[in-house]
Order: sequence, then C-alpha cells, then structure tokens
Amino acid sequence: MNKEIYVVLAGGVGAAKFIEGLTKVIKPEKLKVVINTGDDIELFGLQICPDIDIITYTLASVIDKKKGWGFKEETFNCLKVLKTYYNTGWFNAGDKDLATHIYRTDLLRRGFSKVEVTKCICNKLGVRSELIPMCNEPFETIIETPEKKMHFEEYYIKYQCTPIIKDVIFKGKHSAKPVATVLNYILDAKKIIICPSNPIVSIGTILSVKGYRDTLKQVKQKIFAISPLIEGKTVKGPADKLMKWKGLDVSCFGVAQYYRDLIGHFIIDIRDAKYKSSIEQQFKLKTYAYDTLMVNIQKKKNLAQFVVDL
Repeated sequence: MNKEIYVVLAGGVGAAKFIEGLTKVIKPEKLKVVINTGDDIELFGLQICPDIDIITYTLASVIDKKKGWGFKEETFNCLKVLKTYYNTGWFNAGDKDLATHIYRTDLLRRGFSKVEVTKCICNKLGVRSELIPMCNEPFETIIETPEKKMHFEEYYIKYQCTPIIKDVIFKGKHSAKPVATVLNYILDAKKIIICPSNPIVSIGTILSVKGYRDTLKQVKQKIFAISPLIEGKTVKGPADKLMKWKGLDVSCFGVAQYYRDLIGHFIIDIRDAKYKSSIEQQFKLKTYAYDTLMVNIQKKKNLAQFVVDL
C-alpha cells in the first residue's frame, strides 16, 4: 500500500473548496483527483470541461472566488460577439477561460487524450496535484424534462434547475472506460475521499463508468464520503432536486443511503448530528459530525484536516 496517496472523487465548486483545503494540510503531490466529466460540453466549436476547469483554476489560485468558477478579473468581450453568432450565449465563458478551451480543443484535435490534455493544462498553470478526468471517452449528462431533453449545463445555467426532472441519462457510459492508473491508485491509496459534490450527477457519473464501483467496493473501509447537504439544503447546485427525483430523502440520511454499499465512513454537518445514530444503525456506516460549511480558507483547512485525521 502506498500510504502517501489520497484519491479524491470530485465534482465542481464544493469539491474545489474541499480540495483547496486538502492541499493546505497535506502535500499537493499526494492527491490524485478523479473528476466528473459528465458536465463536459462542446460550445462555440470548443471542448469545455467545467468541473475540471473549476478545480484546476482553484488550485492554480486564478479562480474567481466570488463566482466560484472562471478566472478572476475576467472580461467577456469575446462572449458578447459570440452571442451574435450562436444561441448558446447563456454559457458564461470569459476571455481568459476561452483561452483554456481553445488550447484544450487544439490538443484534442492533434490526438492528445483528455487525460493528457488535462495534465498539460495543469503543468502550464502550476497545479501540483494530479487531476484526472474520470474517462477519456465522450460522456454527457442529459436531463429529460416534460418539454425536452437537454444537457445538464443547459438545465443548470440556462434554466436555473427549474424544470421538472423526468429522467437523467448518462450518454456514453457504455463506451466509457476508467483511466487505468486510477484503479491502481484506488487499491493502493491510504484513503479515498468522496467530496461534498452532487451524489447523482457529479459522483454518480464516475460510479456509472464500468470498473470504478467494483474497485471501490474492494476497499470500502478506507472510503470517506462527505455529505453535500446541510439541514436538507444544498450549498450550491441541484442535488436536492436530483435526490428527490431518485426517490431519496433530501437530507444527509438520503446521501448515506445512496452511498451505503460503497463507503465505510460518512461525514455529516454538525447541524445534522441528529441523523448520526440512525445512519450508523441502518446503514452500518461510521458517522462523524463536523462543521462542513466551507465559508473561508480556514474552514476548508479544518474540514480537510478532520477527514485526514480520521
């Protein structure tokens, strides 16, 4: 076992906050971050990877902390013109952000894999942790509503998560393959941490790729998941709506139910401590209550240190 490796399963904003904290309490080089690519989308002829970019920009210290995505001190001149030509101007890509998408698309067209491209971008921006797309193959999360099917990014940004969810489709999951090195990382890691990300469309996408779930089950007792829900509400994103669609209780109890066959340890917010005993009794998970609301860098570090020390 390589006791120096921590594998992290991650979505976007919530994961980026937690991972930022992790890099302050352990060496960044120890982190192997497997990132959801179900949000990946092609717009303006460019390949965009929202969750990868949010985590990359955060660890490169160039993120717009107020928005939680994109570059700080961003301008949107190019987007203003793009809106003249495309009807996808609802996607807020700034000028600096577009540079990343241009570079990624160029490398992909030259034959680089998504994993290789992500490594190149991280090297250019000085990110020392290893950020790994969950797969190289195309993968898209599609939300079916009563009116139409749409990409998750359109549901999330353009429609603000308001339409009723009829179904969630993981387009490409049957052809997607896990990145080979990740399976070995999972088996060798000291700990595997599931970030406080959307269980259904951030972590669920990773778990839908054949190979990940079976490998994780082999090391269940070293897997620690952090609930993204606090008092039945999400800090950001539509996890509550998606859990309701899935038939899960919209609470940390529902998150525990979703992960029950996969994890050995579960961290809930201190404000949800009343659920601790019921989660432990019903799902046989070692459950810990802590302040998981990461409102500043100290809170991020505190939560990261707490999970590392467990």
